[in-house]
Amino acid sequence: MVIKVYIASSTGSIAIKKHQQAVVGFLEANRISFQEVDITMLEEQRQWMYRNMPKDKQPEKGNPPPPQIFNDDHYCGDYEDFFQSKEDNTVFAFLGLSAQPSVKDSES
Repeated sequence: MVIKVYIASSTGSIAIKKHQQAVVGFLEANRISFQEVDITMLEEQRQWMYRNMPKDKQPEKGNPPPPQIFNDDHYCGDYEDFFQSKEDNTVFAFLGLSAQPSVKDSES
């Protein structure tokens, strides 16, 4: 299982940049393995992301804003879904992961 975070490396939106940084920062801090996919550089990846998002998550006009989060081919959610799972302390379930990685080894 690979967590994929679809981001836009070149965006003029400060909010999108902050949302992307929040997701990536959380994953790194919790030692959750993930792959960043830059939709501004890889057109086929951008198209794949759009095709694999649920219809109710796609805006009526324009494109869905990054970050969008997947576990392999399974859509997990967008930043708002991620933020809510963080508030509810259910991020690992949100990501489709069974348990939090052990950090005891790195604390020794």
